Order: sequence, then structure tokens, then C-alpha cells
Amino acid sequence: MHTVKNNYTYMPEPLRCKGSINPRELRFSRAMIFAIEEINNSTELLPGIRLGYQIYDSCASVPVAVHVAFQLTNSLDPVFYTGDNCSQSGMVMAVVGESGSTPSISMSRIIGPFNIPQVSHFATCACLSDKQQYPSFFRTIPSDQFQADALAKLVKHFGWTWIGAVRSDSDYGNNGMASFLAAARREGICVEYSEAFYRSNPRSRIQRVADVIRRSTAMVVVAFTSPGEMRILLEELSLEPSPPRQWIGSEAWVTDPNMLRFSFCAGAIGFGIEQSVIPGLRDFLLDLSPSKVAASPLLTEFWEDAGCRLKKSAVPNKSVCDGSEDIKTLQTPYTDTSQLRITNMVYKAAYAIAHAIHNSVCQERKSTTQCDKYTWIESEEVLMQLKKVHFSQNGYDVSFDANGDPVATYELVNWQKTESGNIELVTVGHYDASLPVGREFRINRNLTWVEGSTQVPVSVCSDSCPPGTRKVLQKGKPICCYDCLPCPEGEISNVTDCLPCPKEFWPNAERDTCLPKPVEFLSFNEVLGIILAAFSVGGACLAIITAAVFYHHRTSPIVRANNSELSFLLLFSLTLCFLCSLTFIGAPSEWSCMLRHTAFGITFVLCMSCVLGKTIVVLMAFRATLPGSNVMKWFGPPQQRMTVVSFTFIQVLICTIWLVVSPPFPLKNLTTYKERIILECALGSAVGFWAVLGYIGLLAVFCFVLAVLARKLPDNFNEAKLITFSMLIFCAVWITFIPAYVSSPGKFTVAVEIFAILASSFGLILCIFAPKCFIILFKPEKNTKKHLMNKNQS
Repeated sequence: MHTVKNNYTYMPEPLRCKGSINPRELRFSRAMIFAIEEINNSTELLPGIRLGYQIYDSCASVPVAVHVAFQLTNSLDPVFYTGDNCSQSGMVMAVVGESGSTPSISMSRIIGPFNIPQVSHFATCACLSDKQQYPSFFRTIPSDQFQADALAKLVKHFGWTWIGAVRSDSDYGNNGMASFLAAARREGICVEYSEAFYRSNPRSRIQRVADVIRRSTAMVVVAFTSPGEMRILLEELSLEPSPPRQWIGSEAWVTDPNMLRFSFCAGAIGFGIEQSVIPGLRDFLLDLSPSKVAASPLLTEFWEDAGCRLKKSAVPNKSVCDGSEDIKTLQTPYTDTSQLRITNMVYKAAYAIAHAIHNSVCQERKSTTQCDKYTWIESEEVLMQLKKVHFSQNGYDVSFDANGDPVATYELVNWQKTESGNIELVTVGHYDASLPVGREFRINRNLTWVEGSTQVPVSVCSDSCPPGTRKVLQKGKPICCYDCLPCPEGEISNVTDCLPCPKEFWPNAERDTCLPKPVEFLSFNEVLGIILAAFSVGGACLAIITAAVFYHHRTSPIVRANNSELSFLLLFSLTLCFLCSLTFIGAPSEWSCMLRHTAFGITFVLCMSCVLGKTIVVLMAFRATLPGSNVMKWFGPPQQRMTVVSFTFIQVLICTIWLVVSPPFPLKNLTTYKERIILECALGSAVGFWAVLGYIGLLAVFCFVLAVLARKLPDNFNEAKLITFSMLIFCAVWITFIPAYVSSPGKFTVAVEIFAILASSFGLILCIFAPKCFIILFKPEKNTKKHLMNKNQS
């Protein structure tokens, strides 16, 4: 549109258009004429009534559209003509248009209060669905709300989470982009930039938008623009080649044939109105005789822009038409009817208004339709009937919902290069908003992407985190931009974050799956278990062999002199001590846990009781040699047996109380090691355990004290010295056992306890019995009563 700066000192010039005619828009207007002529010639729709029309060129300008709207509202004629011809001013029943959302909004605000229905074929702004603001607005093209949702689902479908966005700085672009960005956020899509511009902006503004696109890291650009703005932007981008970009287009420009000349946009995809066929329209469009062209200033301008000038015209630099020109040879959007999309929306809009008028003035009587062309109807009646229309024309349903919108269906279109190098619009899928969620969108053909690639381009801010890592957002950036950090110990990664494994599970090496933790206990199958078991069995065998040697030489002085009954009982208890260590090896069970500690406690007390008895016997034996002493009659064999039984019974009582009150039980230890389970025996009652050990220790200390007292008695073979050494070893082992037991982790706690049992048992058998066996087997000359009774000289 031509604009003039006013200084308010004289009347402004009337608004007028500049530039060339848009052939596509001309086709839209001619399609409306074609529809009206079809209606006027119909015997079923408005029979006997002819519709008139007046076409205005708004130049896609809001001021011109507003001027036209005021003309329409002022054309109501106070005189009712009954003649065949319509009055020149006529009554405006409805308006078809405008093509743009912003001019449509302006017109609707003016004609809406007068209840004049407006049916747009191309105004898609979601804001126009607001019936509070635009009560008389209808449209045959779906709202941009549906298109925005469809575009967001399309971007999500191909895995693009990092995109750029450009829009027209108009109601169409701003509202459409706002709807798209809201839908994109719901789908988890991030936007690197969102730029707005308008065709009338200075070139510096267009250059800035182009530079943002060139410098961006987003591969995918969503453009919610009208064809006018998009053409200006693409022309700017073509001046300085930018990195390849995958364009996602809104319906307004992605299906515009004029845009296909920008070859660097090959691979662009977007949603378009479904293709349609209108029988007879092509012939009507091509039926432009010289007389028809000359009668219409618009057609004259179109003809002269496309070819020669008419004789009456004063257009310079154009040859005069000679009559041989054929419009069929023109390659222009006006003559291209191969993909009728918006044209069908114009066609349906004209028919929708005709049906509304038909329902207002016509009645069905005896299978015939009778219309009263003299019936006075108001535009408000047409408005009411327009809300109810529901018909099918050429197989295409037409109806409006409560917001004046039709059912939203789209085709997914793709710009594909032909073998000749031209770009053509190819339908590759469909979108139907009326279908259930998740089934609205389908693709039925292969797509061609940017630079002719058949691989879906990648457009992400950060690559997906590998297994075993989690996303950490980058400061100051959208949620799609993140760093990948390893999951903490004991956690695995899912799609977005790290999750802890259950207590008895541990991550695999990749940290993407939880595996059962290995269960660890001291087993008979491992080296340590085999060694300890071998020493245990070996110690028991040693005790049995020693007992066999003693039994074989039971009549010898050295055996008889050292209380053979207590010796055999001590060897028996040592055999049990060696064997009880085997109960500590293997998987703990309820019975094994109770057995291992009680068996250990009782056998060791039996052992200590025997040693204590032997020590007392030594002391009593030497006291009995004093004149007048009768001590031995008070500590004979019966008393010795009673001493052993009594001391052992106390330990049995302690163990019984322990087992009744809080017995040991098998436990899965999950705290010592994070990555494995230690299967162990819990003490149940720590007091019971330490009471058992304490009682053994008390007996050991008592034995040690008595043995120390008897160590210097004058016999050549004094057993008290051997008991002293054995008790030193025993006490040393169990004193060091306590810190080692407390500090040893896992199965080594059990190994330490077994080692203490074996070490103390070996200490007893070697210190007490080894010297005697040595004399019996290798020094038989010392195994005499005389040698044993020989006293050392002090």
C-alpha cells in the first residue's frame, strides 16, 4: 500500500495500493465469482434468487480493510426494490474474507456490532475463536491453535528439542507463535531464539533476524509467518549463504507456490490445507476473453503484468496485444490449479453463506424448494442460520463449531526437488485433530530433508546422556542444555535422572541396570575357608593322635603322674574346640548361628575347666608332700570331676539364657560394603556373647595365676610350667582377638574368630601335651618314676 506522511495542513490523499497484483489472491476472488455463478444457476440452492457481490482489494493493509468495512456497514439502502435488478447499493448479507488475520480482526470489530457475518477463508489466528470479541466471525480454514499443536507434535516426532523460531509481527504471527511455544513447552522442546519482524520494518531489522538464524546452533527453524514476510526474509538469507537449516513452515507460506523458488529451503516441511478438486474451476479461470479483461481494471493489470498491454493502456515498455495470446501458456499461480487448497476454502465460504440465506428464505414443500425472493431478511438472521449450516459440497463437509471453526484436518507437505531441479510440493502425511490423542498424526511417504538428505537432521542443544550418567542443567540455559555427570555410587540412570537401586541390588558397570548384589560369606569353596577347615580337621586329628599315644602308654609314669583322666577329658574338649570352628564356615542359617557360638563357648569352658583342674591338682599334689598334710583327700578324682562339671554348667546356663532371651540369627549385612551383601550371624544379644567370652577369659586368668604360683615347684617334670606357657598363649590370642574382631570387615570377622579358636587350641595342645609325647616317643629313658621324682637342686 502506498503511504504518505501527513502534515495535517490539508486533506490526506485517498489510500491506494502499490506494486503488482498477487495472482494467488486474484484466483481466490475469481473462485468466489465461480461459486456465486454456480449458486445462481442452481435449481436446488436458492432457486429463483440471484446473489450479487462486490469485490474489494485490501492490499493486505489494515487501513484499507477498515475503509472497506465502513463502506459495507454504510450500504444499507432504506428503499426496498421489488424489481428484478438489485439496487446499486444493495444489502450486505455477509462478507467473505479477509485473507490475513490482522485485517480480518479489524473488519470484524467494525461489522460485528451490526451482526453482519464474516466468513474468512484464510484468517487462522486462534484469537478469532473468541466469540466475546468476534461474535459474527466464521472461517472455513482451521484455527492456528490446531496448527500450533500439530507443529509441536511434528517437531517432537522427529526428536528435535532445540529449535529457532521466527514470526510475523502481526496478529497471525504473534498469536500463532504464542500457541506453538506453549505447545512446544508441553512437549519438552526448547527454543534458542524467537524473532519477530514485519514487511514494513527497515532492512536493518530484517538483516538482524537473518544474522540470528545464521549464528544460531539450532538446525531447525519454525517460521510462523505470512508469505509476504517470509519472502523478504528468504531474500535476505539468499544474499549471504547461511549454514543448512531445516525449515518448518506454517500453512500460510509453506503451501504458497510463489515460495518454491527459494531452492535452499528444499526439504522444508509443514502443514497445509488438504488438496481438493473443484470441477469446472480451471476452465472458468482460463476463460478470459479480451472483453472480460478490458472490463475489469484488476484483470487488465494482471494481464499486462503477465504479458502484453491492451490498446487502451498506456503502460510503457510493453508490446501491444495482437489477439494471439493464450492465457493457458502462462506459468503463474493464477492458472495453477494442481493443488487447490485455500481456493477451496473460498469456495466453501461462498456456499456456506448461500446455504444460510437459503435456510432463511426458502422452505421445503412437497419435495420442492420454494424461495421468496421478496422476503425481507436481516443480516442477523443469516448470522443465526450460519451457525447451523451443515452440508457437503463436492464431497467436502462444511460446518462450524461453537467458536465458528471447522474440523481441523491438515496435510503434511514436503518441499522435494524433482529431477529437473525444481521444487514441488509433495503430500507425505495427514493430521486430523478429531482423532484420539496419539493417533492424529501419520506419515505415509518418505520425506526429503535439508540438502536432499534422507536422514532426519539432528537438532538438539545437548546430546542424550549415555547410560550411567545424569543431566545437570547448564546455568542460565534452557532445560534442553545440560552436562552429563556420572550417577552417584549405587544409582542407575533412567531417561532424565539417576535412581537408587533397591537395597539388595547394585548397578552394573554401565550403571543402567540394577543387578542382585553378590552374597559373601566364608565358604568351604574358597582358599581361606579351605585352609581354616584343614587346620581345624588337622588339629582335631592331632588331639585324637595324642589321645591314642596317651592311651597306648597309659601305664607309663609320665601319663599316670599327670592325672590321666583330666588329660583324656582335656584332649576330648580340644578335639571339640578344633571341630567347632567348622560351624563358622559356610552359609549362616538359624541353627548354625546358634550352634557356632554356644558350641564354642561350652567346649572352651570344658577345656579351661580341665586345665584349671590339672593346675589345682599340681598345687594340691605338692602341698600333700608336706608333713601332716591330708589335702589330697579333699581334692581327689570325684572333686576334680565335680569342678569340671560345675564350671561347665555355669557356661551352659549362660548360653541357655542367651538362646532363650535373644539368640544369634542370620543377617544380611548391607552396610559394611555397598556393592555386596555380607551374610553373617548377628549376635542377637551382645551381652550374651561377651558374657560367654568373659567367662572363658575369667577361667583362663584364674588358671594362669594358679599356674604361675606352681611354676617353681621342685619336680623335675612340673606340669605347671607348661600350663603357664599355654595360658600365656591363650590370653595373648584372645586379648588380640577383641580389637581384630571389632575392626575386621565382612567374612574376615568370622575368619578372625576361627583363627583365635585354632590358635588358642593349638597353643594348649602343643604346650601341655607336646613335651610329654616327645618324652614318650623319643626319650623313653626319662619316662620313669625315678626321673620324675628327682627334685632340682636350688
